[in-house]
Amino acid sequence: MPVRGTQKKLRGAAADGGRGLGLGLALVSAVAFGGSGVAAKPLIEGGLDALHVVWLRVAGAALVMLPVAWRHRALVRRRPALLAGFGLLAVAGVQACYFASISRIPVGVALLVEYLAPALVLGWVRFVQRRPVTRAAALGVVLAVGGLACVVEVWSGLSFDAVGLLLALGAACCQVGYFVLSDQGSDAGADAPDPLGVIAYGLLVGAAVLTVLARPWGMDWGVLARTADMDGSRVPAWVLVGWIVLIATVVAYVTGVLSVRRLSPAVAGVVACLEAVVATVLAWVLLGERLSAPQLVGGALVLVGAFIAQSSAPAKPSPDDTAGAVPESEQRLSPSGTAA
Repeated sequence: MPVRGTQKKLRGAAADGGRGLGLGLALVSAVAFGGSGVAAKPLIEGGLDALHVVWLRVAGAALVMLPVAWRHRALVRRRPALLAGFGLLAVAGVQACYFASISRIPVGVALLVEYLAPALVLGWVRFVQRRPVTRAAALGVVLAVGGLACVVEVWSGLSFDAVGLLLALGAACCQVGYFVLSDQGSDAGADAPDPLGVIAYGLLVGAAVLTVLARPWGMDWGVLARTADMDGSRVPAWVLVGWIVLIATVVAYVTGVLSVRRLSPAVAGVVACLEAVVATVLAWVLLGERLSAPQLVGGALVLVGAFIAQSSAPAKPSPDDTAGAVPESEQRLSPSGTAA
């Protein structure tokens, strides 16, 4: 018995250490993702087209992740639809819509609109899949939508560019598509594809699609040799591109995946909500984009609504659980760090 008790304590300590590391990785991912818009906007204002900035981000990250793609090359044969969907929606769609939106509206507003994705996922579950959702989930949707109304200041007739808001909403819809794809592959058990391999090939697919759309051969490459303005401070453009590629994409995606492996997807998804806070604060400090008090309150409501929407339904049981299994109709979609 003492030996068994010691083993249980060791396993518990290891689990606590794994959760602590997972939370740390999730925080790193949220901070890394949150800095993408702040680094991209000066490049866009400095003369680069939003699509060209997205192409630089995705193509650069795809190049860095090539060794991972080669290691998981069997995925091309096993899961071509998943890789194509991830590349089109979670990479090309989300990034293109988000970067295009921040060229017209503040970074914080664009990201808060994108955080309607959890509410939209619940709408998909309820009205398309016709599965029941909890009252708490419905409350989360109401809070998120109400908060969004404050963020865009509907009482003043939408104080922001309508096209920019629609582009941000498009980013949220693309994120919903990824959540749905994730749910379809989440019950594959041991045959589930390695998330790092999916990310690597998603970046390759996204880079190929964006190459056709952005046509980088027409880009003003001279912008990368100059400096960009960040609220009065001059920063080398190549430094901003390096941040977007290495930190805001490669590090952000990889740490996000590793955090989900150590935490439940629900917990990792909730921590990822800090991305919007980080982006708003960085945009305030580095770009001078200040939000009004009602907008800050609305942003808080959006994040609280996203928190409730992501954590209101029980997680799927582990394969070892033989009793108390959760019915399929109550299982939730697994969130992942796919924000911009």
